[in-house]
Amino acid sequence: MIILVMGVSGAGKTTISQLLAESLNWEFSDADTFHSPANIEKMQHGIPLSDADRMPWLQDLQTAIQQWLKENKNVVLACSALKASYRQFLLFDNRIQLVYLKGSFEILQKRLQERQNHFMSEKLLKSQFDALEEPDNAIYMDVSEPPEVIVKNLRAALAV
Repeated sequence: MIILVMGVSGAGKTTISQLLAESLNWEFSDADTFHSPANIEKMQHGIPLSDADRMPWLQDLQTAIQQWLKENKNVVLACSALKASYRQFLLFDNRIQLVYLKGSFEILQKRLQERQNHFMSEKLLKSQFDALEEPDNAIYMDVSEPPEVIVKNLRAALAV
């Protein structure tokens, strides 16, 4: 099974995904590691990625997910997956469950201002909210809760 944890920057995708994977004794993967150096450089400079920039990234993610499913691996994947078209590309199997970490612009902006050593600029948060197409086929989690509470609630919702 693959659990894809989505949301805008600052929602806690990596933190929640790592904690969830650890609590389940599953593998963890961060979609950010699939970005090209050129994409990372753009984001570091506050330049939003285009769909064309994202396509090779999405293809690499799809390939990884296919391989994990083929190997019957259980993986928690942290991935922004902001647009419905991106999710259609990644949610191609019924063994993939989508989790959406939802939070207000103000909460997430504050988090990004406090975050250090990350390539995602807080300046890009508005562009992410502008691009966000909230899913209708996901488990929604409120990011204002502490991470441990979110993971506990997620495990209950996922029945894992």
